[in-house]
Amino acid sequence: MASNFDKIKHIHFIGIGGIGVSAIARMFILEKKIVSGSDASQSKTTEELEKLGATIFYTQVPENIPADTELVVYTIAIPVHNPEFVEAKKLGIPMLSYPELLGVVSKDKYTIAISGTHGKTTTTAMIAQVLIDAKLDPTVIVGSFLKGLDPSTGSGQESNFIAGEGNYFIVEACEYRRSFLNIHPKIIVITNIDNDHLDYYKDIQDIQNAFIEFVSLLPQDGYLICNTNDPLLFPVLEKVKGKVINYMDFPDVTIGVPGEHNRLNGRAAQAVSKILNIDSGATLQSLKDFGGTWRRFEYKGKMKNGALVYDDYGHHPTEIAATIAATREKFPDKKITIIFQPHLYSRTKLLLNDFAKVLSIADYIIVTDIYAAREPNSHSISAEDLVEKISNPNKNVFYMPVFEDIVLKLSQSKGEKDVIMTLGAGDIYKVSEALTLS
Repeated sequence: MASNFDKIKHIHFIGIGGIGVSAIARMFILEKKIVSGSDASQSKTTEELEKLGATIFYTQVPENIPADTELVVYTIAIPVHNPEFVEAKKLGIPMLSYPELLGVVSKDKYTIAISGTHGKTTTTAMIAQVLIDAKLDPTVIVGSFLKGLDPSTGSGQESNFIAGEGNYFIVEACEYRRSFLNIHPKIIVITNIDNDHLDYYKDIQDIQNAFIEFVSLLPQDGYLICNTNDPLLFPVLEKVKGKVINYMDFPDVTIGVPGEHNRLNGRAAQAVSKILNIDSGATLQSLKDFGGTWRRFEYKGKMKNGALVYDDYGHHPTEIAATIAATREKFPDKKITIIFQPHLYSRTKLLLNDFAKVLSIADYIIVTDIYAAREPNSHSISAEDLVEKISNPNKNVFYMPVFEDIVLKLSQSKGEKDVIMTLGAGDIYKVSEALTLS
């Protein structure tokens, strides 16, 4: 894929382990660039990049910036006082944020941007599957690993980046800090709008205003795909220059992953398919064959005691409710155990009652410590506060901060009648992996 960086040989990434940033790093590796980077911790994402040849540091110090660096790409989650960010500025190295670089990539492509508070990763993956099966050879950047795609070639095992030769660019468009305003879309999908990223946005109206700005980027011959019956989208619809398509006009079909929320994602994928004149029968088959993505209702395996183990990235009350509903749909006769790791102090505090309400739907709940991510440690909210709020008729609600203790407890208490789901945007997936080995 031509990325307009032909003369650049060495790129350094600050926050290379981020799922979006790592996709761009992968793109440059495939273009035979020298790639280095840093991140706060090792992860599956960084391990895959190292296998491909990237040099990655797990401390962030000025010395990490190689002398021959010609471009620095950084995640917008890093603070301006980050040592590498400061050093790059001092050295006068050209710098681009991840959203800015996405804008460069999308400028000369027919860009299909999938946005929304919930479901954008799965919807992006579904649309990618449809276009790949239709032999349209798209370039894809998605906020997870697509199953069945090889990281080095874009085909075979799994990847968050596909290097296509066609003119279509499918990209997950994140609203955090208005990142998606850098993209040049021809088709915008909005799955939904909800209260999230309230560490940045003031309220739901502020979020709506960001989406209004986003859809204003559509040209007159562009398309907005959304649920036009959703009241939260009404202000957004007023500002669209292109054609609006209601994905609710498309039928529910068999999808390779469970849950009503995924059937709605499938409707959005059908709408994109129709715009691009892809055969409807082929689209339905692609959706039926769709195997999901990493950390989205992902089957991890079976424990020795017979319990089934799944993992999901859900970290917002709406997402958790949808995941539990999908689990009940798939396993109506099993008891559901949820292991939840809250993500961000601010989100946990603002949505505390909502988290408590949706988690109480499960049969057995374990809450572990809040994953701070980009936030400083806060003493104003704790996981114990959430546990106290959760109402469960059988009193099966526990605070367990140590992952090893969770694994031991469940290996001794669960069996064939149980399905276990780890939930959260942090590192809680490590528990699901440990459970299948116990």
